[in-house]
Amino acid sequence: MLEKALKGSPKYYIWVGFLLLVILGASGVYLMQLMQGLTITGMSRDVSWGFYIAQFTYLVGLAASGVMIVLPYYFHNYKKFKDLVIFGEFMAIGAVVMCLGFIVVDIGQPQRMLNVMLYPTPNSVLFWDMVVLNGYLILNVLVGWTCLECDRQNLPHPKWSKTLAYVSIVWAFSIHTVTAFLYQGLPGRHYWLTAILAARFLASAFCSGPAILLLVIMLTQKVTTFKANVEGIATLAKIITYAMIVNVFFFLLEVFTAFYSGIPGHTHSIVYLFKGLEGHAELVPFMWTAAALAVGSLCLLIPPRLRDNLKILPWSLAILVIATWIDKGLALLIGGFNPTPFDTIATYWPTGKELIISAMIYAIGALVVTVLFKVATEVKQETGASQKEAVPVEN
Repeated sequence: MLEKALKGSPKYYIWVGFLLLVILGASGVYLMQLMQGLTITGMSRDVSWGFYIAQFTYLVGLAASGVMIVLPYYFHNYKKFKDLVIFGEFMAIGAVVMCLGFIVVDIGQPQRMLNVMLYPTPNSVLFWDMVVLNGYLILNVLVGWTCLECDRQNLPHPKWSKTLAYVSIVWAFSIHTVTAFLYQGLPGRHYWLTAILAARFLASAFCSGPAILLLVIMLTQKVTTFKANVEGIATLAKIITYAMIVNVFFFLLEVFTAFYSGIPGHTHSIVYLFKGLEGHAELVPFMWTAAALAVGSLCLLIPPRLRDNLKILPWSLAILVIATWIDKGLALLIGGFNPTPFDTIATYWPTGKELIISAMIYAIGALVVTVLFKVATEVKQETGASQKEAVPVEN
């Protein structure tokens, strides 16, 4: 079926060509990092994780979010998600590819990744993170591609694919839980040292991930003849709303616990993020922007009249994604490193070269998603599934 990705409109070729140019151009900067090391980044002794790991953390949530479609479809036989489930699985593939890419560039010397496999250490959370990420990638490739091929040939899905789909649902929860354990297992970092961190990770994943997926599906509908089931879109938007409410609630629990207890280690990081400490207030504008956008997204998503309006919904989802990205893709990591165990502030900001290399990883993921979505939409159009199940749009 990959041959379907070789044919498309001029806009499709322009988009693919643009992604290839970004990958090619940024790869030169990555080669510079391979020769010079991580000194080209803004990381230091006190901030040993930077923009790369922050993006890895956020994208693990995007990968896990596919379960919000797969679970209702397979566990509850919710047919409205029939056309969306394949896109959720393919989005997960692209997200895991980007996650692995950010790990590769963060390690500095990629060959060191072989040590995790050559010298396995089951008592290490990092070892299990590698296991669950690669396992989730394999599960989604097998299930997604097999089911799409069966749809193309009008054949029933094999029983083993449904079994693997059930396994992938449990696996989706594990990939983000294990990632949270990487953070909350560090006793010297009070901002991460909370039992609710894994739950916060999952809540943010289940609102931001489906929001990104829904935005990409809406864009796909604009540039192709594919039409997703409107009831399915409405249900997914409702799931996103509930997850965002829980995400905000969990963060407020952290704020209450920190300030009501008065434990300095827990309050300092939040004060640093929202007010600044010792004259360092680099993230303050970003955090208040994220807070305003989070509240704004809920104001647009909670009322059914606004949430079901397909002209307003993309804007609601976009500001939700920005809010969660600031909170989880940047502030969570920098806030966890500050103050340091020596009660000092270690300033960090990604360098231009870090951003360029990150753009390369995002372009690789976008290319994978573009190709997979192109194949999926072509198959859906061939089988006529999208036309049969499409519902007229009402605003």
